[in-house]
Amino acid sequence: MSVVSPRRALKETVSGLPPAFWWLWVSTLVNRLGAFVATFLALYLTLERGYSASYTGLVAALHGLGGVVSSVGAGVMTDRLGRRSTMLIAQLSTAASVAVLGFVSDPVSIAVVAFLVGMASNASRPAVQAMMADIVRPEDRVRAYSLNYWAINLGFAVSAAGAGFVAQVSYRAGFLVEAVMTLACAVVVFVKLPESRPESALQETAADGKVGGPRVGLGTVLGDGRFMSLVGLSFVVALIFQQGYVGLPVAMGRQGFSPAEYGLAIAVNGVLIVAAQLPVTRLIQHRDPRRLLAVAALLAGYGFALTAFAGSLGTLVLTVCVWTFAEMLNAPTQSSLVVRLSPVEGRGRYQGMYSMSWSMAALVAPLVAGVVIDGYGANWLWGGCAVLGTVAGAGYVLLTRNLPPEAEVTVPAGGLPKPVAEAA
Repeated sequence: MSVVSPRRALKETVSGLPPAFWWLWVSTLVNRLGAFVATFLALYLTLERGYSASYTGLVAALHGLGGVVSSVGAGVMTDRLGRRSTMLIAQLSTAASVAVLGFVSDPVSIAVVAFLVGMASNASRPAVQAMMADIVRPEDRVRAYSLNYWAINLGFAVSAAGAGFVAQVSYRAGFLVEAVMTLACAVVVFVKLPESRPESALQETAADGKVGGPRVGLGTVLGDGRFMSLVGLSFVVALIFQQGYVGLPVAMGRQGFSPAEYGLAIAVNGVLIVAAQLPVTRLIQHRDPRRLLAVAALLAGYGFALTAFAGSLGTLVLTVCVWTFAEMLNAPTQSSLVVRLSPVEGRGRYQGMYSMSWSMAALVAPLVAGVVIDGYGANWLWGGCAVLGTVAGAGYVLLTRNLPPEAEVTVPAGGLPKPVAEAA
């Protein structure tokens, strides 16, 4: 077996991708450097505001419900208005709503604003994923999605550790930092990213003289049995991963761990991905997605199940390492599979439906975690993760038989397609 030098391995991992991808990568990194709400919302409500686990679960569920509501709508916007416009609208709305969340104190107001934050913050996901599919060649998509996921976790690793200490001084400062960083992300998108919507979608849009409306509708997405099965399995896996942000902080708080200790534990998730995602990408880029997704589901379920036996910060960190490796396998492989099962003209809608599976998990997971922890104890929650991981692993094996070939990249050789107004 030949040994590839680290320098050569890095070059092969990052080379050959278009400049637009790297600006999209930078915008993702900037956005995640300011992440605070998704990580510390549960601790903010329980420790700072003194609310119960059930109320915390309700607010987190409303945050998830906002994402569910916006996912499909953002997918339609991505196909009609374009990827760039959808991202800008989502990021500006996120910055405003996150800043407001840091100042409201009434329980009802917190719940309402958390819902708005969930809507805004999730709305850019279909556009980002669709733009990557537009500008990256099929054979490079696993690598591109892996690099983007690496950027997410590079930012998360830095922000989680730092924000844990910021939270001990002022939670409000954390909300304001996220608002500022989200605005910076919008600036990168506005200045550096042109529209990437495929020419085929533009032509169908202009065929009847109207703006918007490629032929692929939501009915097409809902009637695609294989794709909707993938959405269902994605929901199950996301339900497991969400426990790192809703079940784990509540359980650790009840065990007497501080916010800084939770911040350090969950930061290991991001640090490990930053350290290992690129080597893992080389390992999985041309592997069978069936095996990768099945193994990832099992590692996720049983990684969280091991939390029941972890009584110290060190052992908790080890369990985080197990399900983090599952994330590294699942995220790029499943994202590439979504593109593979999506028609070119409906990428926004398909990505929106896929995004909704994660938003639904963000809605359901806090409710389940709160009820189970309050009523039965955290160990029942961790055992349930093992069951879900087993079910998802078997489902992926059945789903990924006889996969269709990947669609060719739709961006013209000369660069990104012209904006909608110029094309018209």
